[in-house]
Amino acid sequence: MSDEIPTGAMSKPMLDEFLNQVHLARIASVNPTTLQPHVVPVWYGWDGKSLWISSFRSTRKIHELRKNPKCSILIDEDGKDNNSWVVLEGQAELITQPREFVEKQTTWVYIRYLGEQGVLAPDPQSWIVDPENLLIKLTPAKIMSGLG
Repeated sequence: MSDEIPTGAMSKPMLDEFLNQVHLARIASVNPTTLQPHVVPVWYGWDGKSLWISSFRSTRKIHELRKNPKCSILIDEDGKDNNSWVVLEGQAELITQPREFVEKQTTWVYIRYLGEQGVLAPDPQSWIVDPENLLIKLTPAKIMSGLG
C-alpha cells in the first residue's frame, strides 16, 4: 500500500493506529465455481503496508484463494458506542517459504492475541511449526474506512 491509496475517513496515521490495535478481522473469499462468498474470523498483524494472517492449507479460504486470490477483509470495533471500521481489498498472496519466516510472522500474529506467555502453550506452538501453516499476505489495492 502506498500513501497515494485513499484510506476513507481515516488518515494513514489513524488507519495504522486502528489496525495496530487488537481487533478480530473477517476475511471474505469466493468459491470460483458457485460464486458463494465465504466469510470467517481471523487474527491478523499489520506492518504498515500489508496485513498478515496465519492459516492452514486445508481450510476452505485457502482453497478458494488459490483459485481466486481476490479477497476483502473487514476489521471493526466490537463496542456498542463505537462503529469505526476498515475494509481492505486486493489480491492475497499465499506465503509458504521460507519456513523460518512463516513461523516468525505467525508467532508475531499469535502474540498480538495471546500475549508473550500465551503463545508458549502447546497448541499455538504446534500450529506455528505445523507444515500445514502458511501466511495470507494482503497488500491492499483499495482501503475504505469509517469513524464511529
